[in-house]
Amino acid sequence: MTLKNDDELANTRGKLEMLEEMYRDPSRDRSEDAHVRELSKQSIKRLINQLKEEIMRYEVHQTAGKA
Repeated sequence: MTLKNDDELANTRGKLEMLEEMYRDPSRDRSEDAHVRELSKQSIKRLINQLKEEIMRYEVHQTAGKA
């Protein structure tokens, strides 16, 4: 995924905020299986990192284009 404009950037930041809240609040995961909870947490963390990378790439590209 590559962000194309500021609207996509804003949407991605919103998704990132939501995922970070899910990661911080373990009470949202209602799974009874500890292994499933851990896998879910790992998956959320991967998504968080992926979105952060996309945001950084977009911001670097925008900055480089203005220089």
